[in-house]
Amino acid sequence: MDLNTFFKSVLEQDTAPIVICDLEHTIVYMNPASIARYHTDLTGRNLKACHNADSNEKIDCVIAWFKESRDNNIIYISHNDKENKDVYMVALRDNSGTLIGYYEKHEYRNRKTAEFISKAREAYCK
Repeated sequence: MDLNTFFKSVLEQDTAPIVICDLEHTIVYMNPASIARYHTDLTGRNLKACHNADSNEKIDCVIAWFKESRDNNIIYISHNDKENKDVYMVALRDNSGTLIGYYEKHEYRNRKTAEFISKAREAYCK
């Protein structure tokens, strides 16, 4: 069984934007939610070209922290009041623990709007 198919499906079904970058800050993947949010596919472009100098400095500091220890893998960045979400940066590591990239993780605090399980149960579990 090819786990890559499963992993890609997880990313593609997530409703939060996911933008994955390598250590050169090249965007290597954007899920559909991120393409919809930013209104374009930025794959292949440098993430730092999309941010201001202050944000780029913060990105560099986080990457340096990730490199300090294999235990440094996720860090809280900010809370966005307008969208009621917390934002984190997450380290991506290979099988040996070497840092290979990073992504930004959005955790929304709003009540979910997807249908509850009872709707599926009524339709398919008679």
